[in-house]
Amino acid sequence: MKPDKYRLETDAEKIKTEREREKIKTERDFEEDSGFELLKRVITESTGFNCEQYKEAHFRRRVNVRVRATGSESYEEYLKLLRKSSIEHEYLIKALTINVSEFFRNPETFEVIEKEVVPFLIKSRSDSLVKSIRIWSAGCATGEEVYSLAILFHRALGKDLDKYRISIIGTDIDTISLEKARKGIYPENVLKNIDASTREKYFVKKGETYQVLDNLRSIIRFKRHDMISESCIDHFDLIICRNVMIYFKKEIQEQLQLNFHRALNKKGFFVIGKAETLLGTASNRFKPYNARERLYLKEN
Repeated sequence: MKPDKYRLETDAEKIKTEREREKIKTERDFEEDSGFELLKRVITESTGFNCEQYKEAHFRRRVNVRVRATGSESYEEYLKLLRKSSIEHEYLIKALTINVSEFFRNPETFEVIEKEVVPFLIKSRSDSLVKSIRIWSAGCATGEEVYSLAILFHRALGKDLDKYRISIIGTDIDTISLEKARKGIYPENVLKNIDASTREKYFVKKGETYQVLDNLRSIIRFKRHDMISESCIDHFDLIICRNVMIYFKKEIQEQLQLNFHRALNKKGFFVIGKAETLLGTASNRFKPYNARERLYLKEN
């Protein structure tokens, strides 16, 4: 039996190797395809997605996902399909803006927010006539981060929630993701960081999915916003923009970080992704609050 087993393994390895070679060849062919620049211009004009502001390698990989998925053999061929199919427009935008998300992603970061940031913000407003706390989740995708933040404030304030004016806004460039966020219906796997009692309190199970209850929705709103080309929203006490800027060119990242600094109130908090860093002038504008969790403070 051993020879047969070894032969089967060898055949499988050959198939895998051939697939890898074909993928490399396809990538090389696409890189040499002169139609790429034209495709970029059309994408920008038809969708408002500014291709030039993204890292070339990242952008090309995301586009190639759709080129291969549609069986197109060149960018020119894919462009013809894109011009004819509104559905492919939606698939392309989704591929370009896709974010892996889940409730309380990076639990250790949320632990710091829950134990230190939320109590600080609540205490700092406790003597104010208008107890307003404003939070912005920039690049919120399908909304899991926004609802996670809402849960933290609900837990912290309890019956005193109505005494505060809590406002949490989630923004993204992808209207399809935002529509999913507004519906607040999620598969079970994205709730893996939520314990049973929290699920019971803030979600209702519907078949194989969970829907967010209205007690969270009351302090949340979602809005389409292009953080690069549109003017920045302002007067926030906490801004979270995680795992979004890393895909932009460095000069764009720095400008965004400066925009977020301006958008924060004094003593406001700024959170970025674990793989992201503050750049240039922006690195001098924020004071590290918890460098490990990429959490910073605006001092003035």
